[in-house]
Amino acid sequence: MNAYEEYMRQMAQPMRDELTNAGFTELTTSEEVDRFMESTEGTSLVFINSVCGCAAGLARPSAIYSLNHEAKPDNIVTVFAGQDKEATARMREYFDGYPPSSPSMALLKGKEVVHFIHRHDIENHSAEEIVENLITAYEKNNR
Repeated sequence: MNAYEEYMRQMAQPMRDELTNAGFTELTTSEEVDRFMESTEGTSLVFINSVCGCAAGLARPSAIYSLNHEAKPDNIVTVFAGQDKEATARMREYFDGYPPSSPSMALLKGKEVVHFIHRHDIENHSAEEIVENLITAYEKNNR
């Protein structure tokens, strides 16, 4: 690992911890992504984590806060764009028709994306708007 990669790994660790401490399962390899996708049932929130300060700084706390709502996904997982490249690329293959976006969030029902929040849906939006976007999707898809 070169010095830059090590620096970025250290910079990203608190961003990883923010989600894993809230109960997200981190998928770091393409094999872990496939195992999750092949075995998952119910609804899943997939968080594409990112170092991007403005959008990710709003996205992570919003995703975490949204889980305090009565309607919430059965599973919560994360992959880290720019860090766990193979895992992120593999997860994005399951998001057919959705261009890569970091950070972003996908709500899945089984393997099907039923709601997608792109980076542009996060930037220039308040945390309250992002949480409401998620909660509305949870309520609609947890029936």
